[in-house]
Amino acid sequence: MSHDSRWPDDQISFSPNSLPCNKLTPITSCAWTRTIRNEEKKMNVAPLFAAAMPIPPHAFAAMLALVLGGFQLRMAKGTPRHRQLGYIWTGLMAFVAISGFFIHETQVIGIFSPIHLLSVLVLVTLWRAIRQVRRGNVPAHRRAMILLYWLSLVLTGLFTFWPGRVMYHVVTGG
Repeated sequence: MSHDSRWPDDQISFSPNSLPCNKLTPITSCAWTRTIRNEEKKMNVAPLFAAAMPIPPHAFAAMLALVLGGFQLRMAKGTPRHRQLGYIWTGLMAFVAISGFFIHETQVIGIFSPIHLLSVLVLVTLWRAIRQVRRGNVPAHRRAMILLYWLSLVLTGLFTFWPGRVMYHVVTGG
């Protein structure tokens, strides 16, 4: 792949590599090529699979919760499908929070980091949101779930791309 002249050398451009990406292509072979300063690198999920447990299932559950939560926010509320997907999303979020207790890559106070505090906050918020909807307080349930989605998945997810973190290496091909 040649450098795209529309992009200055200090910016990133992405394009699919030469392998066709379809259902039959192994996920590790289906990559995107990025060009930074005329140097090609491929996105690579190998660092995620090579990461210490429970980082791989934690990351995949978080990505699935991100996608499913996006659908939940857009679909009709109060329907049987909303409730079914809500149970799945809540389970995924609980898994992400609980598995977060076993991730110790960043240590701030002893073996603990802000992710451990976030895990407690997510579990408490999930419990309160479910309790609120069961009591008929739909606005409180809705507010809690929307905040969980945006703060614990989207905002916190962006921090996983910080240099040196596993997802940074996935995206940069490191």
